[in-house]
Amino acid sequence: MSTADPVGAAGDWPVGKVPQRSGLLDLLGVAAVVLDADGRIVLWSPQAETLFGYSAQEALGEFAGRLLVHEHHLDLVVRLFAEVMATGQSWAGAFPIRHKDGSTRMVEFRNVRLLDDRGDYYALGIATDEATLSKVERDVALSTRLVSQSPIGLGVLDTDLRYLAVNPALERIDGISAREHLGRSVHEVLPFIRTEALEAALRRVLDTGRPLVDQYVVGRTLADPENEHAWSVSFYRLEDPGGRILGVAGVIVDVTDRHRAAGEAARARRRLAMIADGSARIGTTLEVEQTAHELAEVTVPELADVATVDILDSFLDDRRPTSSGAHPAVFRALAVHTAYPTEAARAVDPPGHIASYGADRLVTQCVRTGRPILVRHVDEQSLARIARDPEAAAILARAGIHSYLATPLIARGEVLGALGLTRGRNPVPFDEDDLTLAAELADRAAVSMDNARLYQSLRDTAVTLQRSLLPDRPPQRAGLEIATRYRPAGTTNEVGGDWFDVIPLAGDQTALVVGDVMGSGTKAATTMGRLRTATGTLADLDMPPAEVLRHVDRITAGLDQYATCVYAVHDPQRAVCRIAAAGHLPPVLIHSGRPPELLDLPTGIPLGVGGVPFEESTFALRPGDRLVLYTDGLVETRRDTIDERLDRLLDLLDRPDPSLEDTCDRLLDALRDPDDADDVALLIARARTGPPGTAGDG
Repeated sequence: MSTADPVGAAGDWPVGKVPQRSGLLDLLGVAAVVLDADGRIVLWSPQAETLFGYSAQEALGEFAGRLLVHEHHLDLVVRLFAEVMATGQSWAGAFPIRHKDGSTRMVEFRNVRLLDDRGDYYALGIATDEATLSKVERDVALSTRLVSQSPIGLGVLDTDLRYLAVNPALERIDGISAREHLGRSVHEVLPFIRTEALEAALRRVLDTGRPLVDQYVVGRTLADPENEHAWSVSFYRLEDPGGRILGVAGVIVDVTDRHRAAGEAARARRRLAMIADGSARIGTTLEVEQTAHELAEVTVPELADVATVDILDSFLDDRRPTSSGAHPAVFRALAVHTAYPTEAARAVDPPGHIASYGADRLVTQCVRTGRPILVRHVDEQSLARIARDPEAAAILARAGIHSYLATPLIARGEVLGALGLTRGRNPVPFDEDDLTLAAELADRAAVSMDNARLYQSLRDTAVTLQRSLLPDRPPQRAGLEIATRYRPAGTTNEVGGDWFDVIPLAGDQTALVVGDVMGSGTKAATTMGRLRTATGTLADLDMPPAEVLRHVDRITAGLDQYATCVYAVHDPQRAVCRIAAAGHLPPVLIHSGRPPELLDLPTGIPLGVGGVPFEESTFALRPGDRLVLYTDGLVETRRDTIDERLDRLLDLLDRPDPSLEDTCDRLLDALRDPDDADDVALLIARARTGPPGTAGDG
């Protein structure tokens, strides 16, 4: 590794600084021995005593050769000693010596000739254990080779966190030479990376000795300033054998591929989660507008900063869109959703707004071709084709919109509209993966929207059919004021079987009928029409209520259907009402000045069961009294018991209203949920005096 000079010029050494011990010399245990010209030992270091086993008292004055060398090596040693002393050339090598304990040990020697101030020659021998030295040399050689050839970046920083050494791999990673590293801080070497947290972590490693392992650093270096890389960095405190802190060693591994793969895997997981989330959140209702809002909300903020959903106006009107590219496309904005407050929201069409976009606009191109549009990097020219006008384009530019994506909403081969996505605060441009995800979510929403359109069309047809089977407006009869309502089911496109009727009878009498055919669909509607016709025909024969129900029961049994019904006949001359019920909920009677009450009638069995007679009841209905007939859709719910709901009905009827029409509206508003799955027929009659159209007594 290329290293820096830790001392520098001699003048740089601080005055009075105490030199530190060298751990390496301690590890080697270097011994020093000085011989005179005759080969006698005149100086003997403590390390020599450890290495050779003889104390200074035992060694000083002795001939070194005779003391330390085996007899058969003595001639060689004497000759080598003479050459050093005669020529001044040093000698080095490993040589077997005789230890005091009698063993033979290999010792590495360095011998040089010395000259003192009196002109006398001496020999200095430096020695260390050959096995220890060989191990250190092997370790150094291995470390040097590994460091220089390793593909992993390695660096050493001093206690001031400045580079002391780097290997070639780190040179390649950082994009500067080893010499340019030396003496500089991490921030100076890596100007494109925010290193504050990294340097703080290095300081903690230096202070505590606890290593920092596998921490990710992401950024750019001079080696590749155009592309972002990722590195796994680990740092360890360096200490010599004596515990002296030398600095910090760093290991830097380029993990860009792994980082990118992990990022792609994370993005894939997020996309799958978005698709799952979209499946659960998009299309929760059969309403086009609600589905558009759900689609926009799912895409923000995970996929886009701003999302818009625009539907072709022809789709909402159930018309075929104009396919010619020469004509503008007319859109109705349904939803806008933003990830954060941004003025970009002012540049898009607000929900409900209808806008016409020419053939040059990207959203028009999207719906005309049925293909998505991806503008990775938005410029001034593309903004002009995205925004509705130059002012909106300027707003989008100020908001930082830099990437755009539009994907068509397609269901059953028909383009319904487009999902538009933009990014501003999110710095990453849209890519093909984003396009695929947006298309997946848009397809799901488009199918839900198309289902909602079909449902609405069928439901409108069903309601029209149902209403055609009911009287347009009940006739006002002598002695009665009448108000009626029919409400179709909120969550089904099937035709219902509820009905009401007001039938004029002889002698100013009036038949009041409310019924409910069980089930739904065309069969229930057909049965309802037949029963209403049969009831009207039987009423003309001036039959009593129980007798009418008996005949209708027989007709219903022949239709293989069941129904409930309540049939009442009001006689204004006698101020009474005769009534019979077939499995129907009890009517409410409100005597003037008294609280409402449920009529205690024989319930009877539903029409169509057959074989059971119906019973008739009679009660007074004087001017000001009211009679309320209704089907179960008004009061039955899955949440509350029928008794609780009937009590609620009585409570609502115990409040005065300006008119019967107001009472009908208030009951429906208070008791009906828009999503109720059953239709409702409601009839309220109030007795009065005088001809139709005059005020009553109550």
